[in-house]
Amino acid sequence: MSANASVPGLPHWTHRVGQRRTWLWRGWPIHYSYAQPIENPMPPVEPAAVTGALVDQTPMLLLHGFGASIGHWRKNIAVLSQTHPVYALDLLGFGQSAKAMANYDTALWVDQVYEFWRAFIGRPVVLVGHSLGSTVGLTIAARHPEMLASLVMFTLPDASVLDLPAWLRSTQLKPFVNLPLAGLKRLLTAPLIFAPLFRLIRRPQVIQKWAKSAYMMSEVVDEELVDVFSSPAYDRGATRALASMINAKNLDAERFSARAVLPRLTMPMLLIWGKQDKAVPPLLAPKFLQYNSKIELIELDNVGHCAHDECPDAMNRILLDWIAKQTVQCVR
Repeated sequence: MSANASVPGLPHWTHRVGQRRTWLWRGWPIHYSYAQPIENPMPPVEPAAVTGALVDQTPMLLLHGFGASIGHWRKNIAVLSQTHPVYALDLLGFGQSAKAMANYDTALWVDQVYEFWRAFIGRPVVLVGHSLGSTVGLTIAARHPEMLASLVMFTLPDASVLDLPAWLRSTQLKPFVNLPLAGLKRLLTAPLIFAPLFRLIRRPQVIQKWAKSAYMMSEVVDEELVDVFSSPAYDRGATRALASMINAKNLDAERFSARAVLPRLTMPMLLIWGKQDKAVPPLLAPKFLQYNSKIELIELDNVGHCAHDECPDAMNRILLDWIAKQTVQCVR
């Protein structure tokens, strides 16, 4: 797939995500972008709840999902930044950020995002996450609530809210499950096995097939989208980084699970889920509501795993309207 893949009539996606910059974090280069409202803009999208009111300037911080990058927000940033400062971040190991040797657990990405926020933003944000980005966002909400004005999650891959028998959730069973699983992961990620396997799965043709299974609207899976996902996989260290992610020990997974975290969160939360999501089962969506009454759930017909990219116009309007509604409620 060409590194110059783009949509006919539009500039390359790298020119549609704001100003792209590099930040050095713990010695690793981190890729991020920033876009801000133009003075007195004439927005094509006017949030209904803002009509006649001051436009809210709360910053937005966008966190992508597993295997994705800033480029996955290329259809959202230009619109959202008409009324909000928008920051988007490539998590360590993804996109154009460093493919470092590290223990890639949620805590590492939470530290990255928190330190980025302290360095560049420093005031409460609307944190918008997709899939893995939602997991990171939820953990940030628990560990650093001062960061968030509100939290938006496009799917949340967390099965802790399922009504499993207590014995199945018992910590005593975990060593017996984890030991063979850890051994299998080490075997699969051995260089002689994993390197050729990774060379196969990063091929654009393979990425395209995966994307078409994740997206309900297969016509959205174009050359540009495939380029967004496949290009970073050819970066130096990408093979090693993915192997590290597979072998990572997420020691805080239970302590910061949705079941444990949601009951103590107080900020407004929006959960958006495609009813045809094949990556994270839609049956999970309503389960989260029993743990916090502040969660508003929007379930979408004929939408798959990536609602913000499959139907960006509708999602941009939903986001802006919802944020504006929170602002109006705060003013009252």
